[in-house]
Amino acid sequence: MPDNAKHTADGRRIQPMIVCLVLLVLSAWVCGAQNGPAFRDATSELISGLGNGAACWADLDNDGWTDLCAGGTVWINNGGKGFSRLMDGVGAAVAADFDNDGFVDLFSWSSLKVFRNEAGESFSPIEMPELPKCASRGASWGDFNGDGFVDLFVGGYEVWNPSVTYPDMILMNVDGKGFELAWSEVRYRARGVTACDFDEDGDLDVYVSNYRLQPNLLWRNDGTGVFEEIAGAANAIATSAGFGGGHAIGAAWGDFDEDGHIDLFAGNFAHRDSRGDQPKSRFLRNQGPEKGYVFDDRGTCGVYYQESYASPTAGDYDNDGDLDLFFTTVYGTASFGKKNHPVLYRNDGGFAFADASASTKVSGLPSTYQAAWADFDNDGDLDLVSAGRLFVNEGTGNHWLKVLVHGDGSAIDWSAIGAQVRIELPGKTLTRQVEAGTGEGNQNDLVLHFGLGEHAAPVNLDIRWPNGTMQTVPSVEVDRLVAVRFDSTP
Repeated sequence: MPDNAKHTADGRRIQPMIVCLVLLVLSAWVCGAQNGPAFRDATSELISGLGNGAACWADLDNDGWTDLCAGGTVWINNGGKGFSRLMDGVGAAVAADFDNDGFVDLFSWSSLKVFRNEAGESFSPIEMPELPKCASRGASWGDFNGDGFVDLFVGGYEVWNPSVTYPDMILMNVDGKGFELAWSEVRYRARGVTACDFDEDGDLDVYVSNYRLQPNLLWRNDGTGVFEEIAGAANAIATSAGFGGGHAIGAAWGDFDEDGHIDLFAGNFAHRDSRGDQPKSRFLRNQGPEKGYVFDDRGTCGVYYQESYASPTAGDYDNDGDLDLFFTTVYGTASFGKKNHPVLYRNDGGFAFADASASTKVSGLPSTYQAAWADFDNDGDLDLVSAGRLFVNEGTGNHWLKVLVHGDGSAIDWSAIGAQVRIELPGKTLTRQVEAGTGEGNQNDLVLHFGLGEHAAPVNLDIRWPNGTMQTVPSVEVDRLVAVRFDSTP
């Protein structure tokens, strides 16, 4: 056969070299695509003085740009171009609209105070009822009794020396005018509190992460704000053989396997002791109605051992449709001189997670309890605040959709805490919920974020409102924000 390849002046063939170079470039491009997006540390250019305390994202001034409460400071988002300081001294907080006036308020779990949002311009503390002495590490909003106003479940922690255990509490909202202490109990030493209607019966249930090798608690709501503790019966304690519980610090709800039922990641700090490793972090798969919403303990699923894991948070950072996991650590150097760092775990499907920290440029972060997701620059991908730094997601080009749901301020609270939105795609169901509390004292944005991968066609939104009412919004175009308000009209 004739030799049609090009040659150099000395007669050497060059076509194979070109082919190899092309293949190398294509290989590098494919590897980059598989690795997903990278994050850029934009702290110095966007926000001056960002603290390392628990973080809460919420649009506080209703301008369409999510704001931030972190390190005790309220920061206002200036159109995605930076943040300005509005108020100091708020403490660590979670956000929801307690008085249904259309502006999101703050509950400082560190000071046990509710701060009313004054039309996005300032915050003022309201009068609180007399409460038992309590040191808290986290709380969650939710309308627990179905009256259209969000209530509070507050976790009680400890004093180590002398030893004191503080009570968990439920503060019921009194028609948006204030709160009353409805229940308190001294039982275990709570760290994180997070709520979800895991059994899909139209009311919010509560998961409490407890420390000191004490069992976690799953409080099932009967719809009136009366709770029954069922962690053991639901296989949700998140422990291992020989232990009654773990050193739990925080947990994150999320449908990690895309079957339409919301699962749970339970994070555990874990020393090594004479019995072997203390209970490690684990994924608890919600088996849905066929198995009575009992959880299947799937184990670590690729979350490798570090002694001092702390606060987890779930979000689809690469817009491929499944929920990934960011997980912080308590110590930079743990026992035996072992370095510990926060880790970003990529969801590869089938409850298989892989460390994506290096490829996404978030490796080597210092210890922190701060971890929360939001698309603060409104470009369609999730950004991350952690370790006193603001990381901008540089994107993948995948499709996405953001959904903002509101109640009517009567049957459903304005923030619609607990609303679940589902999108059916070929072979999977994407599920997100509005939550006001995740991990240990953090909060992701109230705007729901769906990565859609290569799916570019319109989608239907199936909404389960917090009272169990179902609504379908058909043919929603993607790559945009859509707002849906609850309408009780038949």
